[in-house]
Amino acid sequence: MNVLMTQVKPSVWVARGERSQWVRADPHPHDQAAVATLPRWRVEEFLASRALLRHLLRATLPELAAVPVRADKQGRPVLAGHPNTGISISHDGDAVAVAVAPHRMVGVDVQLPPEHTTDALLRRCLGAHARHVSTLPEPQRAAELAWVWTAQEACVKAAGTGLSGRPWAIDVPPGRHHGQWDDFEWISLRGRSQTPLSCAFSAPRGTLETLCT
Repeated sequence: MNVLMTQVKPSVWVARGERSQWVRADPHPHDQAAVATLPRWRVEEFLASRALLRHLLRATLPELAAVPVRADKQGRPVLAGHPNTGISISHDGDAVAVAVAPHRMVGVDVQLPPEHTTDALLRRCLGAHARHVSTLPEPQRAAELAWVWTAQEACVKAAGTGLSGRPWAIDVPPGRHHGQWDDFEWISLRGRSQTPLSCAFSAPRGTLETLCT
């Protein structure tokens, strides 16, 4: 299957694939059972992202590849019984992405560039950097906005706050490959992924249970 798999930092792995390919993988029994409660439109992206996650786990932490995936109190996915191993899942259109990071909090985000970007949207997500992007041709504007958004979204997913963490307020300069926000480092996989894809993670310090308290 077509998949990008890379280690962005020691003990931080990211994989990206296509939903149309990964949905055909034989589902893990735990994942197959979980789709019974999902609306029909969510089933394919759920199974594809879980299949890619287990593929990444088999390649990096094989002893955890069969562990059930649950949702914690904040709604983010966790490996049941293994809170010290951070995982994250993202999907947009046909793109799916996952991340795994032992002893770290981690977030991943993949985003297809929008068909159209308004100046208001650029100002909201890019702040003072918007003026540098607004003069670009539309395809480049959309791509740069998507790259910035993936870094912003990856940060709040790693922190466990989601949209309530106001990702658009995180300063991510356009064109940057990496940066720091709060206690998290973020990396955009520019040059490695054709689809905008970023990952954020904490320093390896104790378990996720400790980090979340």
